[in-house]
Amino acid sequence: MTSPVSPGRALSLTLLVLPGELAVVRLPPDAHVPQWAFGAAPGRLWSMTRTDEELSLVRDAEAVPSDARAERDWRALRIAGTIDFALTGILASVLAPLGDAAIGIFAISTYDTDYILVREHALAAAIDVLRAAGHDVKEP
Repeated sequence: MTSPVSPGRALSLTLLVLPGELAVVRLPPDAHVPQWAFGAAPGRLWSMTRTDEELSLVRDAEAVPSDARAERDWRALRIAGTIDFALTGILASVLAPLGDAAIGIFAISTYDTDYILVREHALAAAIDVLRAAGHDVKEP
C-alpha cells in the first residue's frame, strides 16, 4: 500500500487471527507494572499503555491472576504488513463492518500496524463479517 485510501474506494486488507486468549487488565494510573505483565513469549501480543487515568495491560489470559480487574476471553486479529502513516481509512475499513454487526472491539495500534480484539464468542461472526466486507482473514 503506497497511496492514501480515498473515500468510496473499496479497501481489501489481509487480517491474521492470532492464537490464544487474551485479557485486558485495568490498574490504577500510578500502579507499578506487575511482574506477571512481562514475559510474553516472542511473537505473542502484549501491550502496556499508561495514561493519567489508568494503566491498561493486554496479556495472555493465563498469565493474568484471577483476582485482577480484567476482561477475559479476547482474541486478536492483526492487519498484515506494515501500514504507512500517510494511509487513511485502514482501521475504519475494519471497524465499520464490525460496528454495523454490533460486534464490540478493543483496538491497539503500534508503529507498524493495528490489532483488533474481539470476544472469543464473537470471533467466528467477526471473521464472516470481515470477509463479507472484502477482507481476507487467515486463521491459524
